[in-house]
Amino acid sequence: MARTLNPETHTVRRDAFIDSAQRLMQVKGYEQVSIQDVLDETDASRGAFYHYFDSKSALLDAIVERLVDTGVARFGPGIDNPNLSALDKFAGFFAGLAEYKAEQRDLILGFMRVWLSDENAVVREHFRRGLVARLEPLLATIVRQGVAEGVFHVTSPEASARVLVSLIQGMNEDATGLFIALDAGSISFDYLEGRLSAYVEAFERILDARKGTLKFADSSVIRDWLRWSQASRKDDA
Repeated sequence: MARTLNPETHTVRRDAFIDSAQRLMQVKGYEQVSIQDVLDETDASRGAFYHYFDSKSALLDAIVERLVDTGVARFGPGIDNPNLSALDKFAGFFAGLAEYKAEQRDLILGFMRVWLSDENAVVREHFRRGLVARLEPLLATIVRQGVAEGVFHVTSPEASARVLVSLIQGMNEDATGLFIALDAGSISFDYLEGRLSAYVEAFERILDARKGTLKFADSSVIRDWLRWSQASRKDDA
């Protein structure tokens, strides 16, 4: 008689592998984490692991998918709200990202310290692909509405959304390096703020929007992150 699979148990066990791998990669980097490391931390057999994932790469895809899905869930509903303008939705999109990052500070700061290393080159590429697949249609919806409302002026909302996603990815990686430098005291807050402002200008130019119409997270959010990071490092000392 065939064994019946309990969907809830299956999800819990699968999530345990993802949780473990995510913690390990946060500390060591993707290249330095082995399947055996995950097995040791979860006290699981190799057969149990391969029941859920056929490779380390598949496990990475699951981690990235969860990170992207959790983030998208924060601003996805706002994009479908018929009572919001395109500019409001654009602001809500970045506000949702900021809120998600604030709630995941431990995880994000841990990843941040190894994110730009060679060991995580594969992680960055997987994350890039996952982000493109999920964000492009959402941004295209906002751009299409903005064109209809006369606040954006582009020929193809879909093509513009693809460019915007690429710019968001570049901004995120640049912001990571800048935040690390700011935390270390090697750059000033004004320098970081000026660099990020350049991205806002680039978004407005791509969308042919009036200068000053797009709003990202304000400086208080960045300052809160800096204070929290410095306090965290003092606690660890």
